[in-house]
Amino acid sequence: MSIEFLLTSLVIVAIPGTGVLITLSAAIARGTRAGVVAALGCTLGIVPHLIAAVTGTAALLRTSGIAFDALRIAGVAYLLFMAVATWRDKSTLKLDADQPSRSAARVIGSAMLSNLLNPKLTVFFFAFLPQFVPAHAPDAVGRLLLLSGVFMAMTFVVFVIYGVAASAARTQIIERPAVLRRLRQAFSVSFVALGVKLATTSR
Repeated sequence: MSIEFLLTSLVIVAIPGTGVLITLSAAIARGTRAGVVAALGCTLGIVPHLIAAVTGTAALLRTSGIAFDALRIAGVAYLLFMAVATWRDKSTLKLDADQPSRSAARVIGSAMLSNLLNPKLTVFFFAFLPQFVPAHAPDAVGRLLLLSGVFMAMTFVVFVIYGVAASAARTQIIERPAVLRRLRQAFSVSFVALGVKLATTSR
């Protein structure tokens, strides 16, 4: 495993995207545990893209404009839905232990969907990882799975760090409604920006 792979993967994972926004939102709204659960969900959302790359479905998506566009449109629609829902959310956050919270399954499901509807991840696994597997290697699939596992582990660790940091500032944010409102608006705008970027993505 080369240092180039590790450094490139770290940069790709650390750049804030949809998964980071989902993790930050969960950590700020419901604390560290929710942030960690969201990070796990975002990481699990990588699995379908990994399977697609290994089985060759990624090649189909790269060559089929209809398949790629369908997945891209679904991803854009989901991001815009998240943007509208976040912008319209006027609820206040409370540190009440009795406050009902979303189940871990719902948090994981939402986080998984955010990465599942991201065709760029499929293209990433198809175009990036094979560069670090020698041509005609007898254990190419095994090496690809190993690199993918490292990438997923790196994703989980980095997202957890984001979530813990956001949770640490949770009390200060909750006690300042104006800050919370601006933060939600920033999240909403970010979702729109990611949606626009995804909408203009070409194969």
